[in-house]
Amino acid sequence: MIATFRWSLRIFAGLALLALLAGALAYWFAARSLPDYDTTVEVEGLTAPVEIVRDNADVPHIFGDSDPDVFFGLGFTHAQDRLWQMTLMRRTAQGRLSEIFGQRTLKTDELLRRLDIYNLASQSVAAQSPETLAALDAYAAGVNAWLAQVNTGARGRGAPEFWLFPPEIAPWQPADSLAILKLMGLQLSSHLTEEVLRARVSLALEDEARIEDIMPDVPGPGIASLPPYAALVPDAPGLPGGTADRKTDYADFLSPVARRGLGGASNIWAAAPDRSATGGTLLANDPHLGFTAPSIWYLARIELRSGGVIGATLPGIPAVLLGRSADLGWGLTSSYLDDQDVHIEKVDPDDPQRLLTPEGYRPMRTRSSIIRVKDSAPVTVTLRWSENGPILPGSHFDLAAVTPPGHVASLAWTVLSPADTSMTAAMDLMQSRTVADGIAAAEGFIAPSQNLVLADRRTIAMKTIGAMPRRDEAHQSMGRLPTPGWLPQNRWDGRLPYADNPEFVDPEGGILGNTNNKMIDRPFPGHVSFAWGDTQRIQRWRRLMQTREVHTRESFIEAQLDTVSFTARSLLPLIGADLWYTGEAAPDGTPERLRQRALDLLASWNGEMNEHLPEPLIYAAWLRALQSRLIEDELGPLAAQFTHVEPLFIERVYRDIDGAAAWCDVIQSAAVESCLDMARLALDDALIWIAEEYGTSLESLRWGDAHQAMQDHPVLGDIRGLGWLVNIRQSTSGGDNTLLRGRTKGTDPHPFFNVHGAGYRGVYDFADPDSSVFVISTGQSGHPLSRHYDDLGELWRRGEYIPMSLDPDLARAASVGITHLQPAKSE
Repeated sequence: MIATFRWSLRIFAGLALLALLAGALAYWFAARSLPDYDTTVEVEGLTAPVEIVRDNADVPHIFGDSDPDVFFGLGFTHAQDRLWQMTLMRRTAQGRLSEIFGQRTLKTDELLRRLDIYNLASQSVAAQSPETLAALDAYAAGVNAWLAQVNTGARGRGAPEFWLFPPEIAPWQPADSLAILKLMGLQLSSHLTEEVLRARVSLALEDEARIEDIMPDVPGPGIASLPPYAALVPDAPGLPGGTADRKTDYADFLSPVARRGLGGASNIWAAAPDRSATGGTLLANDPHLGFTAPSIWYLARIELRSGGVIGATLPGIPAVLLGRSADLGWGLTSSYLDDQDVHIEKVDPDDPQRLLTPEGYRPMRTRSSIIRVKDSAPVTVTLRWSENGPILPGSHFDLAAVTPPGHVASLAWTVLSPADTSMTAAMDLMQSRTVADGIAAAEGFIAPSQNLVLADRRTIAMKTIGAMPRRDEAHQSMGRLPTPGWLPQNRWDGRLPYADNPEFVDPEGGILGNTNNKMIDRPFPGHVSFAWGDTQRIQRWRRLMQTREVHTRESFIEAQLDTVSFTARSLLPLIGADLWYTGEAAPDGTPERLRQRALDLLASWNGEMNEHLPEPLIYAAWLRALQSRLIEDELGPLAAQFTHVEPLFIERVYRDIDGAAAWCDVIQSAAVESCLDMARLALDDALIWIAEEYGTSLESLRWGDAHQAMQDHPVLGDIRGLGWLVNIRQSTSGGDNTLLRGRTKGTDPHPFFNVHGAGYRGVYDFADPDSSVFVISTGQSGHPLSRHYDDLGELWRRGEYIPMSLDPDLARAASVGITHLQPAKSE
């Protein structure tokens, strides 16, 4: 017995030692790819030495004798800290994810091949200015210089992920940077999905007024009514043809296709000198994208011949896309410009390779493409194009539900330009000195369309940038529904002049801003958009801006971090009007008593979506359950596409606008339900769900427990045992419709997890530019073992910032290391 015990102990100790050694070995291999920031390196491709000063937040300050050398340094630092992220985005744009992830990403690869993103980026290289080409070449040389260090210096394959996936990394090319910029267009675009969904809703609902309820126009001057989709495209199959859940359409963890409600969004506002307490202009910007670890943004400062520039970059792109120089600040929001049209193309019944055009049937352009798939046979895809754009099969974007037999769907989209000069525009903007210069520089920006807000020391302005398609006034759906692509009135005729893009310079009130709201009302076809990203945040922003005569950096920060929900304040009195303070007190332990407790909490709540309060969770669960009850019987499977509460829909129903209260009656039941019945039943549904997930002690609920920021590693985060190391989870305030935007996931399980928000925040004060501040939501490094992997994340969660200074002495005084890049000596 004793001998057995001794041997068991020895075996256990041996196994424990082996596990410890294996862990230590894994750590050693993974840690080899941590860069040394305090070193001197000889590299190929430099004309003179480059100095990279890393401040204590790991923000690189890059100095060189020429602009190309500085861009070389930026490429080197991006590769040091975000090599895996860069190569993954490149693979995504190329449609080559399946080579390492297998069948799981095959549909994503197929879509990117059909859109031909990478080939179009390669063609666009020749369209760039000579200065931009020099910057792209130098940046690529800097990335490749770090790859050379990885290959020759035992750098642990460059990133720990390469120990789990093929370590081969192709040299960086200028086309790679352009492809990543185009890829952002896919992440920010939403009009394709809106067109298809509107068509499906039109097929499901016979009453046009009910379509306007669930997909309403933004309040304001209206537009002419649309024809039913069935009148435009007869024989479309409707619901049975395409009910795929968007979550399964593409591999969520890597797909650049955003689900409905999770496309691009942002906040930005600026104050003129007469509305600033210090007499200088102010600018605040926080763009909203899907959360990942590391953040998509990377902070950097580059010292160009035109002066220093500091702000947010995208790894893979040699430009400060959001930030400031000593004289000019700039920021972006998604404009929601309608830059996509779906066309239904008629196939020649005698020749499936030909499509109908205004001049008769003509052959499609085709090309074969081979997708290599890990652990499977290669897949050959035939890529096809109509005169309007690439052909997309019905398996994508639920197009099968709106495409009748004998037809196919194509996509017209401004991103699909082979002469896209957006990168040159971004480079020129970064080196502009004045608002006028910045507006002029952005003329060459094609896509994705953005609202550009600028502030120099005297002037503020907002300009919508990006190509505006020129549509015919007789367009059958005004771009809101798929339309027959063979009819000339439905086709684009080039682009509108840049001067037609909305522009606001030095507004009379001295304040301008955008929260993806409807910003202009012009008749079609100069309308910009019919589908806007926000109707709610702008209401709160306007109040905050108007309550002060003058603003400061601190008041702009306060607005960025504001968590009060205008939506909650406006909707709760409507849906709860006949529930509050009615009826007798119910016995403890009954559903009625729980409902009364919930209503009592909400009655005294001010709409603040604070992570420590219970009311935001009760409110959010109630509204979600209410919308589900209102739409499920009318829309059936389509109801699953409406994953987030539509505030204008709820308001229309409870104000009975144009008979919208009809949604409250359950069609399948014999009784006639009222909106009061729906509100009460939905509240009970919500409280049952809360009790199952969080318990019945309503007063002890915390919104932050349900609203955790999901900053997950897109690959390692799903691997058992690694998630705790690489995923960054944080309790957060805010919600879908607050200025501190924390867009919820919208789907089970955990529908209120925070998955989309401000990965970058910056506030620039031109009375004292070096007092400007910024922050990102994770850390600078993409290496999970780096102390800079998540060190900025806690500051971001608490609403804190770090200095945004162009003073080189400050950077050196607080540096964590200085890298000296030296030109390689010729032999």
